[in-house]
Amino acid sequence: MKTITYTPKGVCSRQITIEYDENTNTIESVSFVGGCNGNLKGIGSLVKGMKIDDVISKLEGTQCGIKGTSCPDQLAKALKSID
Repeated sequence: MKTITYTPKGVCSRQITIEYDENTNTIESVSFVGGCNGNLKGIGSLVKGMKIDDVISKLEGTQCGIKGTSCPDQLAKALKSID
């Protein structure tokens, strides 16, 4: 299992930590610092066990108000940064 920490931009959350299985490309856990606590815990629960590419395709481009991005979109960006 590997862990990455990502600093989101343009959203209320300040940090995203992702644990994933590099052999199966599945997400083990996601946690956010800051942001809408209940919603972000829910997102973490929903993506647990999902394939990284599936999460990216579902969340990428999600917008929060006029920000042009969102915490789910930033999660997709974090996942895309995984080598």
